[in-house]
Amino acid sequence: MQRHLLDVDEVATLIRRGEPLLLAGDESRLRLLPRGRWIAGTIPYFMSDDGGIADRSRIFAERLPDGFEHVAIRRYDEAGIARVYTDLPPDGMGVIVAPYGSAVHLSFARNAPRYDGFATAPLFGWISGVHLSEIGRALPRVFDGSTGEVLHRHAVVMQIAIPPRKVVDLAILNIFEKGDGPAITFPATGFTATSADVDGQRRGFAEYVREAGLDTRLPLVADYYGARINVSFQAVDDAAGEVRFFAPVFAGVRYHHARPVPDYVAAFASALPSGLGNRIAFSCNCILNYVNSSLEGRKTGDIVGPMTFGEIAYQLLNQTMVYVSVLDEENA
Repeated sequence: MQRHLLDVDEVATLIRRGEPLLLAGDESRLRLLPRGRWIAGTIPYFMSDDGGIADRSRIFAERLPDGFEHVAIRRYDEAGIARVYTDLPPDGMGVIVAPYGSAVHLSFARNAPRYDGFATAPLFGWISGVHLSEIGRALPRVFDGSTGEVLHRHAVVMQIAIPPRKVVDLAILNIFEKGDGPAITFPATGFTATSADVDGQRRGFAEYVREAGLDTRLPLVADYYGARINVSFQAVDDAAGEVRFFAPVFAGVRYHHARPVPDYVAAFASALPSGLGNRIAFSCNCILNYVNSSLEGRKTGDIVGPMTFGEIAYQLLNQTMVYVSVLDEENA
């Protein structure tokens, strides 16, 4: 079995061989790597070959699938990120990593579905973060391995050429479903909300969350163009009358609070399509699933990847698992 959590020296050897790599790890480890064809984001949490783990000494390394070729590494600021789809190579895909809380993260979260070329090519990725004990004290960062630069205001994208007769399927696995509670709509798009319409009645939203006893470990769920999309609670500030989210709520969209999930791993196993085997090339899962579902030491099948501050499958997601599988064209 291919190992994914590697020592710094092992990763450095792969880089010096010229292998294109997608990396995740603690900032102190990533800073030790030589320049090469790689991008990375800071995070010390992983779904590893041995189960969920927090590891600040090793680096999670993912190689490109056979036949897939590194084209370029691009970086984007808040203004430039709108070009992320139109810049992708013909018959190619992109892997993006953006630092949590940065202007480029917020701009992508709000606006990705309106970008030129949105979803015309696969764009997979994740939001970098920090150890949970360091939130507010350490900056999430991304790395452009081609220059060795460490960034906290830019996203990095590895552009990848897909080989002939191969098809990339970018999928979202969401175990959360709408609960039976009232429909909730918001008057404005954003990462915070002070008010909401609950079954058509305008309410202070923080007050409603407390009054209704909503379990904020469970997200809000909505139907975005046929896909179930989650918005996770970050904090409820009673003094300010404000609720903060890890992804934006969109004005006019009908949300419902999710129904409880008794056993995350069991729900995950039943939701994962059969027959994927080793077709999965890349994956990431949400740090909220790691914490709220007690995934430390538990495995989610054979799927591995970083546990992140947000997942990207064309647009920003929360409390999902996102994975890329590679199929032969005749079997797609």
